[in-house]
Amino acid sequence: MSAGDSVMVKQLFFSALREKTIENLKLAGEMFERVLQTDPSNDASLYELANLKKIQNKYTDAQPLLERAVAIKPNNEWYWSALADSYEKSNNLDKLENVFSQLIRINPDKPEYYFDKANAYFLLKRYDEALKVYDQLEQIDGPSDDILVNKQKIYLKQGKVDLAAADLEKAIAANSGQVRYYLLLAEIYNSNGFNDKALKVLLQAEKVDTNNGMIHLALADIYRDKKNTDASFDEIMLAFKNPDVAIDQKINIIAGYFPKFPDVNAKASALELSRILTIAHSADSKAFAIYGDMLLQSEKFKDAKMAYKKSIELNEQVYTVHDQLVRIDLSDNDLDGAIKDGENALSLFPNQAWMNYLVGVAWAQKKDFGKALGYVKNATSLELQDKDLLSLSFSLLGDCYHDLKNNKSSDEAYDKALSYIPDNAFTLNNYAYYLSLRNEQLDKAAKMSARSNELQPNTASFEDTYAWVLFKQKKYADAKVWMEKALAHDKDNSSAKYEHYGDILFYLGNIDEAVQNWKKAKSAGGHSPVLDRKINEKKYTE
Repeated sequence: MSAGDSVMVKQLFFSALREKTIENLKLAGEMFERVLQTDPSNDASLYELANLKKIQNKYTDAQPLLERAVAIKPNNEWYWSALADSYEKSNNLDKLENVFSQLIRINPDKPEYYFDKANAYFLLKRYDEALKVYDQLEQIDGPSDDILVNKQKIYLKQGKVDLAAADLEKAIAANSGQVRYYLLLAEIYNSNGFNDKALKVLLQAEKVDTNNGMIHLALADIYRDKKNTDASFDEIMLAFKNPDVAIDQKINIIAGYFPKFPDVNAKASALELSRILTIAHSADSKAFAIYGDMLLQSEKFKDAKMAYKKSIELNEQVYTVHDQLVRIDLSDNDLDGAIKDGENALSLFPNQAWMNYLVGVAWAQKKDFGKALGYVKNATSLELQDKDLLSLSFSLLGDCYHDLKNNKSSDEAYDKALSYIPDNAFTLNNYAYYLSLRNEQLDKAAKMSARSNELQPNTASFEDTYAWVLFKQKKYADAKVWMEKALAHDKDNSSAKYEHYGDILFYLGNIDEAVQNWKKAKSAGGHSPVLDRKINEKKYTE
């Protein structure tokens, strides 16, 4: 090049670097190409242009540029490293051998290049050559765990379990106090069917470090394979008592029992391990959360509630724990607890639709339908996809509006609930019953009630509703049949059902039996002026 060309090339190169720095990659690439048009042997531009190609994931396009660069400057470590990366990314493995050989030539004291070269041989299934590279590295840097582990991988690929074991035996002889070598050797023996040898190695390791949790977990695996369930569980418990074993590993072990539920022994084992977890990791919320889950599985609701509260005390930022706690409150009919715990959860997670619904349920059961409406409306506005939740929420809105005497809104809410899940048996039943009380849309009520009984047969409350709808339709004989079914399936000795039965019998002309059932209703706890009038006057009255 002339002196002028040389100056122009330098200026263009540095301008391209500036454009690259401000991420104007297209213009930078065009400038580097112009440099190469003037000076094809400009290795720096070849390297920079190749890097631009790599940024765009065009590794195949980058390769010839880098191959030219290393040909021009064969001792540039950066160029060879970039070329190695390009070959790896484009899966051009057969060319890696030479690249790493060159990098070792340039920088023979860098262990990474030996590992990379050996790994390239491994991927190409040239195992003996990979082993030679590791031997070469070992002569330079001495033995290391990384070399040992990689050699083990190769020996096992070759099916040479004896050589893999021999290397580890040497490591144990040289470092008898290092438990990790015993564990590696036991794993090799165990995974290749030599359980007795693995057990012998682990028992030796246990003498070195009695409290090592990983040794106990490995022993548990051996005993399990030998069908010695009790010994295996004993070893797992010893590992669980050791706080040095990671809690996530322990939780995964507990989760391994889940597929065996509802087997009693599996539940008991998972429960005991989760209890031990709370002792070994008393400051970790996850321990108490999983303990709560296992107590819940064992139907120990009071204890589960305490565990969840402790988990929240340690870390209040896990929503699922709050959700479980409030559901237990509701199942235990602890409505005040459900409201308190639920509102606490909503102070942290205000946009959780399910939690808004659950708190709404608690207020509705406390007969504070106005407050219930607010929470349940929040649930419907926050959730647009979960049809189950939407159906439940609109159904509850229907219940609340009914109790607030807003019949129009109640009907609209029930219709909306059924638009999400047409076969929601409880919604069908409640909607039908409230229509019958108002003596409105009785044909629609009858269809819904009949369907609820198809979906959930032998349910006393559903049969009572259907009988009452039929009664309102003046189909007294059919009503009698369904009311007798309801009474047969009633476990609560319901006063309302006896009263309804008496009403039906009255219209069928069985006055004495009607009065007897009204009296049964009163004995079962029915107290109303209307019921008293029916008994005293021996006739049906609204």
